[in-house]
Amino acid sequence: MIALIRSLLFAPLSILITAPAALLVTVAYPMRLRFAIIAVWYRLFMFLCRSVLGLHYQVIGRDNIPSAPSVILSKHQSAWETVALQAIFPPLVFVLKKSLMMIPFLGWAFIAVKMISIDRQAGKDALRQVIDQGCERLKAGYWVVIFPEGTRIAPGQTRRFKAGGAHLAVSAGVLAVPVAHNAGEFWARNAFVKKPGMITVSIGPPIDPAGKSADEITTLAERWVEAEMRRISPQTDADHAVAS
Repeated sequence: MIALIRSLLFAPLSILITAPAALLVTVAYPMRLRFAIIAVWYRLFMFLCRSVLGLHYQVIGRDNIPSAPSVILSKHQSAWETVALQAIFPPLVFVLKKSLMMIPFLGWAFIAVKMISIDRQAGKDALRQVIDQGCERLKAGYWVVIFPEGTRIAPGQTRRFKAGGAHLAVSAGVLAVPVAHNAGEFWARNAFVKKPGMITVSIGPPIDPAGKSADEITTLAERWVEAEMRRISPQTDADHAVAS
């Protein structure tokens, strides 16, 4: 009951800070001002998570964060990490499906900060979109977040990593950083009620693309992430249930 009350309070408060922030990001110029607004927004959002939901987080492996823009290959379980990763890493953009650009306010902000939008049905063209736009963002000094599983996966389940992020790391000549977390145990996919607790985010050793193929990088990232998930998440064991 307490979690429900907290969630009922959190929902309108999160909208109250998100809608104006998205509008400000849309009209602000230049890009550094837009990211300054985003920084204020995600700090407020994470404050609401702590103070209203009772949802905290800890980071393991901060010293693994490279000094130069890199590709982040992260586990995807909830909406929480789409905000939290912005609080943990330097200014970044996400690879997301093009349909999200149509969402009022939020979609406008995505366009303004040059998120990488792709058409998932485009096949090889989608990979080319990731590489072309991703290299451009990395050269501009922004990190790129890719969820290799392609969608949110429930705790205890896994889906084979796709190689798009690794292809970007190889093409741009930047490090690939694997990230594991257990946010889905507290903030489940499409669940209105969020549970209080401590989310663990673990950042792995960066993978140097030099001399490696995209498939090799993907395999290394997947092995590290899934092994780390078994360590930090009690719902994950050696026998993963494979999501369809």
